[in-house]
Parts: sequence; structure tokens; C-alpha cells
Amino acid sequence: MIFFLFFRLFLIEFDIFICYKKGVFSDFVVIYFRGGIWMKELDTYFINKSTCAVIPVEKNVSKVIEKDCCYIVNKAVSNIINESCKYFGSSYKGRCEGSKSILNMNYKLPILIDDFNNLIFFPTSSPRFGQCIWISLKNISSYLRNGNNSKIIFNEEIDLDIEISYYSLENQIFRASLLESLLRKRKM
Repeated sequence: MIFFLFFRLFLIEFDIFICYKKGVFSDFVVIYFRGGIWMKELDTYFINKSTCAVIPVEKNVSKVIEKDCCYIVNKAVSNIINESCKYFGSSYKGRCEGSKSILNMNYKLPILIDDFNNLIFFPTSSPRFGQCIWISLKNISSYLRNGNNSKIIFNEEIDLDIEISYYSLENQIFRASLLESLLRKRKM
């Protein structure tokens, strides 16, 4: 068994990288400890009921926040969203067209990723831009103004500061809630 441990100390930030081999024929697993949170590195990720947010880190690297853990995923946010839509039987483009039709809106659309679990996600900015964060409507406990920005609280342990005005965040939550309500009415 191969085991590798690396410590890095920068002013305030303390990172631990642990790399170990799962088995004789398996790949390496990398686990990060950053800011009090353990993060496992993945090559593939599908959005699920525990997913709170999908955040861009670099061009083809994303951070996924779940209710009880975080992951570093070696894919762009847009790829995670599209592959998750496909996993649940549609595509990102199809989900956007559905949202456009239902909401009669054209930009920064919330989308239904998984209709069985009613997983609706909304973007914090235009998905065409690289800094777009996708947020799960279902996992938001509350949100508040944080200076010129906003803070989303998912549970007592997880919150997310985002560079979006409180008004814009509230508008995106309203759009996502409206989509949820209209879809619920159609199922009746």
C-alpha cells in the first residue's frame, strides 16, 4: 500500500493532502483538508439530494458542497450540470428549453435536474460565464445580506458566501421557487 502525506502552511490557510492507493489495481485517491473541511477528489460526479452547490475553482475543476462533505471534481461546472441532466434522462439544453417554456423567461434560468427527487438548481450568474455557481433550491435553509454580497445557509455547519447582491439572489430563489410551484401544479 502506497501512502503519501503532504503538509503546506501558508499564513492562515492550512492544507493537508493525503494520497493513498485503494487497492493493487485501483487508482490513487486524493483527499484534501482545507479550512476545516475534508474534500475527496473525484473525476465524475452526479448531482443528488445532498448536493448544495457546484462552484468553479479553475477552468476544468469544480468544488461540490454536499450536506455532510465536499468534493473536488476534475470537471467544469457546466459539464457536471449537463452530465447530471443526462444521467436523469435529459440534457442541460433540454432542461433550459423546458424552463423557458414554463417560466416564459430567457436568461439565468433555474433548471430541474432530477424530476423524481424534484432537484431544482439555479445559477448565480449567466452560465456562459466561467464564475457561475449552481445552487440547490431544496437545500437552502436561509439566506442573508453580507455587505454588498450574500450568504446562503444550507445547515448549521455549511454556509456559502457568494459575490452576488442580495436582490439578485432573492430573484433567483424566486424564479426557482416559481418553477417548482408550476411543476408541482402540473403533476396534480
